[in-house]
Amino acid sequence: MAKTKIKTCRSLAKRLKVTGGGKIKRMKAGKSHLLTCKSRKRKRDLRHSALVDTTLVWALNRMAPYL
Repeated sequence: MAKTKIKTCRSLAKRLKVTGGGKIKRMKAGKSHLLTCKSRKRKRDLRHSALVDTTLVWALNRMAPYL
């Protein structure tokens, strides 16, 4: 019997990128609406990407094994 491939969660794969060192990079949440009440500094900090916490990497590897 042939082995089947694991399906990648496409919505997750589109939100993540892998860095050169193998870490998983994501964008910060909270930059889509209700921006008038947020300070300039807060909006400026939301522009930059962040790394995924190492405790969640095993779960992401199960949902998107071929990233």
